[in-house]
Amino acid sequence: MNQPADTTAVTARASFGAQLREAAADWLRNDGPNWIYVFKMVFAGLLALGIGYALDLESPRSALITVFIVMQPQSGMILAKSFYRVIGTLIGSVAIVVFVGLFAQTPELFLLASALWIGLCTVGSAHNRNFRSYGFVLSGYTVALIGLPAALNPGITFDSVMTRVTEITVGIVCAGVVSALVFPQASAPGLVRIIRGRFSAFVDLIGATLGGTTERKQLEATNARFVGDIIGLEALRSSAIFEDPEIRLRSGRLTRMNSEFMALSTRVHALHQLMNRLHANPAPGAQTVIAAISPYFKEVQPLLTRESGEPVMSAVDAADAALKLEAYKRELPRRVRATRDALALDSDSAMLDFDTASELLYRVIEELHAYTLTYASLNQRRHEREQWDHSYAPKTSMTTALIAGARAAITLLLLSAFWLASGWPSGDVAALNAAAFCAITSAAPDPAKATRTVAIGVVFAAIAGYVYTFHILPRMDGYWMLAAALMPVLMLAVLLTTKPKWAGYGLGICIFFPFLAVPDNFAHFNAAGYLNEAIALMVSLIVTAVAFMLLLPPTTDWTVRILEKQLRKQVVDACFGKLGHLALKFESGTRDLMHQITMLTSSRPVLRQNAFGWMFATLEVGHAIIELRTELHGIRTGAPDLLPPAAYAALDRLRETIPALFERPNGATLAAALAANDGAIVEVQQAIGPHYRERSERHRLQRTLSYLHFIRTALLDEQSPLHTMRTGGADSANNNPGARHAT
Repeated sequence: MNQPADTTAVTARASFGAQLREAAADWLRNDGPNWIYVFKMVFAGLLALGIGYALDLESPRSALITVFIVMQPQSGMILAKSFYRVIGTLIGSVAIVVFVGLFAQTPELFLLASALWIGLCTVGSAHNRNFRSYGFVLSGYTVALIGLPAALNPGITFDSVMTRVTEITVGIVCAGVVSALVFPQASAPGLVRIIRGRFSAFVDLIGATLGGTTERKQLEATNARFVGDIIGLEALRSSAIFEDPEIRLRSGRLTRMNSEFMALSTRVHALHQLMNRLHANPAPGAQTVIAAISPYFKEVQPLLTRESGEPVMSAVDAADAALKLEAYKRELPRRVRATRDALALDSDSAMLDFDTASELLYRVIEELHAYTLTYASLNQRRHEREQWDHSYAPKTSMTTALIAGARAAITLLLLSAFWLASGWPSGDVAALNAAAFCAITSAAPDPAKATRTVAIGVVFAAIAGYVYTFHILPRMDGYWMLAAALMPVLMLAVLLTTKPKWAGYGLGICIFFPFLAVPDNFAHFNAAGYLNEAIALMVSLIVTAVAFMLLLPPTTDWTVRILEKQLRKQVVDACFGKLGHLALKFESGTRDLMHQITMLTSSRPVLRQNAFGWMFATLEVGHAIIELRTELHGIRTGAPDLLPPAAYAALDRLRETIPALFERPNGATLAAALAANDGAIVEVQQAIGPHYRERSERHRLQRTLSYLHFIRTALLDEQSPLHTMRTGGADSANNNPGARHAT
């Protein structure tokens, strides 16, 4: 009688156990890595603190704080950050010795020299948005941290420098050793995820966009994601080479993949934009071109899928895809010529559309083949494609960096002047921390907001530090009791840094709670001194936040306009820069500026939309100009008689009017650029002529004509910011005598 009930109870218990196991597995997947990271970093910090006490260092808390400053999830990131931190500290230490030797007797000159040095270091930190920036920060921060006390007592300069370097070294070694030995988390799996995810996403992009049907907003989101992947891959690569010899052997190929991916995504974008314009054109010739070229688009995606129908993921799969792409690339020109000969087009415009689309398609296949070959080569430890030394280097606009440097110098000078005038005992703490945070947060999208969140963390640190210093620590005896008392607050702080929304609060607690609560080797229980230092920290952060809000704040529209101007200048560089590696510099520079604009305009959609419009116009016109210049260089050196002098003159005029347009975009410069482009198209068409030419010669001239035609379609794009500058709106193209040559 009781058997069914017993069976039900057993089933319920089994079901509950299965749910419990599933919940535990889910927790381990999602939250487990964060808790492992928390325990590792707290353990490394307390280990550094214990070693500092054992070595009888003056301020062991500096070793503990160093661990939290260099902490990163991957051990390679810790090693990279630590490497530049040591270099920055050593350079800053040399600067201290020089400044103290020159200006020890004149505090005003010492503070002025320190402010200039910190300003220069902030410029370097803001300009280099990678781990190298931290070397610049530490070079300036070391001068503030050690230099100000040393200037008051020159006799302790050398001892202070040596103590500082020792404390930092202890923290760095502890962080690196614990990260590498205790549940190590390598950077290589992250690299693999980015590479595979990007390749898979790009296969989907090709299938969705080559037909010209993807919405512009979706394309913008995809491009923004790809830029994030490019920067993320480079950041992981630059840190992984510190920890993994296999990554070091493939470092050149990883940077090459980034460069090839940028070129490839630009090609796909250009072809997609051209097809979008054709779809928007109601003319019968445009529809004929779409019908003729679209079947080729459908053939690309199967080349990037395995026989099972799944997309290419691994380097082994990429090797098979590269073979299929090579065969397809070899046959494509012959097939396109046959399609072209069979077309019944009644206008030069439609034929130009077909030639331009087919040329862009061939370039897409060519770049895709190269990218796939490099991906496939990662399966081998050594490969000839490793020879590549043109890495992606993120650089902030020098104008923005100089403003950040001036802001840090002015902030330090103002607080230093207040310190000297008031005689405030903790004025040096306020001055050095304000200068440091001006440098540290200058690269943040909203530095004032970042500083405010850290300031809230400092408030908590000050309150908790007071309780620890005057109510808990006096009742303790020995290092182990101290470590046990500090652990809960430190674990909470590190856990907060793993949550993006709370990271600023956690950072404030991580750095400033040890600064206030952890005793030196010779402990001092001075309530007045503690309050002075806590107030100094709060004042430094408040002044820093105010400085970011008042001294040319980076979140203003003015900053975005500066970046837009830098973006348009990429086209000027494309027109006049040296052709050697110009395409690579153009690709990385444009995408880096795009990333900066994306970060600054995340909450301002209208401003972001306009900036993205300039980005697309810059990519399209700039890349086409580089291709045109490369083709003309080959013609001039190999067959100069292929074009008449009038054609060369017309092309030179175009090269002058395009930079003028992007330097001063208005109706007049746009009209001049369109007229020069139309004139160049006419001259090249006449050079091709109806008479016989060898296939290679005709193909070179047709490529030149395709680049000119694509430039014109980009200038006339109704979604471009240039569209609003056209006199008479869309009808002006019909009144332009060159309009018959292009869609």
